[in-house]
Amino acid sequence: MSRDLKGKTFGELEKIVAELGQKKYLAGYIFHFIHAKNISEISQITPLSKAFREQLVNQDYNISRLTLAKKLTSRDKTAKYLFTLEDGKQIETVLLHDGKRKTLCISTQVGCDMDCLFCATGRIKFKRNLSAGEIVDQVNTIEADAGNISNIVYMGMGEPLLNYNAVIKSIEILNHTEGKNIGIRHLTISTCGIVPAIKKLAQEKLHPRLAVSLNAPYDELRTKLMPINAKYPLDDLFKTIRSYQNSTRRRVTFEYVMIKDINDSVEHAKMLIKLVKGLLCHVNLIEHNQYYKCGFSGSSSERINNFAEILSEAGIETTIRFRMGRDICAACGQLGADRPEK
Repeated sequence: MSRDLKGKTFGELEKIVAELGQKKYLAGYIFHFIHAKNISEISQITPLSKAFREQLVNQDYNISRLTLAKKLTSRDKTAKYLFTLEDGKQIETVLLHDGKRKTLCISTQVGCDMDCLFCATGRIKFKRNLSAGEIVDQVNTIEADAGNISNIVYMGMGEPLLNYNAVIKSIEILNHTEGKNIGIRHLTISTCGIVPAIKKLAQEKLHPRLAVSLNAPYDELRTKLMPINAKYPLDDLFKTIRSYQNSTRRRVTFEYVMIKDINDSVEHAKMLIKLVKGLLCHVNLIEHNQYYKCGFSGSSSERINNFAEILSEAGIETTIRFRMGRDICAACGQLGADRPEK
């Protein structure tokens, strides 16, 4: 069992404290100092007695900390952080600025097994899942560097719903009032469409926003772009999304990467309308971001605008997402693009 206090929920800390013969309320100090004050040493939790702090250390409890290997800043102020984990593996996290709002795009796995053709991270073979502590510490470390984060999107390296337990635990930690207190509507999980996990997510007490990476309106094309579609085809995926929405009453976002001459025609737009019609949803259109050895190009602005206009006229709420951080390989689909394939 992990002894990392950073990856423990408030309830788990209460259990640990009680098992060590201490008052449960002391768990609140541990949680608050780790997640609100961003401390990284048990000795820094000063409301605890020196004897209890020593007891925790003697029981091999610790507070994990990511190591910042590199920080790059884009011309548009987007920042990309390269972190080294305790085992030497690396992940990337991106901070986006939009006026006063700061959005953090966090990773959940080292590498990715999804093999989406338009995404650079797919070239980095999956190594392992991140722990809840490693997920949360991306937020803690970057807040210490850049100030309070207003929104968290699980859209970095990896498929969040294939690291289900750690992701849900991290959401509970980030949402808790004694820590970051980030509102549940400011936390978004993005998935390629892992049907069993979406069904499971619908039964959780906490319901973060759900975003589904769609990128094609019919199975043949989606399977070419996203091999996971062969396992969870569109019919199964949309039945699950409708069931999820019936259970949670939450709007679903569909992410659609616009790839020149591949998925950006008028016919594709009309097919997409038929697919999402009747759902409480929002469509984000994202110009494809190129990376080394990628054979795709992004759609033209004219094509993207026309696609958006067709969706909007059909009553589909649609947003064109501005490309940010492209010059430092921090834009959507570029994470890992500037590092050697391993």
